[in-house]
Amino acid sequence: MAETLEHLGQTIAGALGASVTNQVVTRGELTVTVPAADIVRVATFLRDDPSCLFTCLIDVTAVDWPAREKRFDVVYHFLSPRLNRRIRIKAEVGEMDTIPSIIGVFRGADWFERETYDLYGVLFTGHPDMRRILTDYGFSGHPLRKDFPLTGFVEVRYDDQEKRVVYDKVRLAQEFRNFDFLSPWEGTDYVLPGDEKAASEGKKP
Repeated sequence: MAETLEHLGQTIAGALGASVTNQVVTRGELTVTVPAADIVRVATFLRDDPSCLFTCLIDVTAVDWPAREKRFDVVYHFLSPRLNRRIRIKAEVGEMDTIPSIIGVFRGADWFERETYDLYGVLFTGHPDMRRILTDYGFSGHPLRKDFPLTGFVEVRYDDQEKRVVYDKVRLAQEFRNFDFLSPWEGTDYVLPGDEKAASEGKKP
């Protein structure tokens, strides 16, 4: 299987030239990296070329690398039912950059691209309806970015007095607790409540 995927990767790289910057087989999976600007050309080739026939789009998502210059990997997964093969396509996109939509090649990319925009903030040019799809109206931020706070910014609740749904800033019911992450089997570096006597006798708590 690995040899077959390596051959497929070489075939794709040979046919697309500069539109493929890297191709590698890892753990039985073929991943091809392409420039974001060429994603429509690549998707069209994968769908139409007889050696590929990746006619089924499985997913479009992203991976966030906040410390990297081009922050996001936009990731596409395709399936070839005819040849029983899968492929992963990755394109690096900066936080302020855009990437072309592949709706013209795979109509099913519509909601996948909207989800990627909603959760990561990646904009797809040429998309006919680039709106949020999972978060609520007026939602602030993109919740799958690694710098998005776990508590979010806004909470939605039903107010019995006003008899409607209201939006409030997040209010925590209690303070964050501090965790030391020390193993309970090895003991702590401080005295636990109730262990004061043991500590005074020179024993490790």
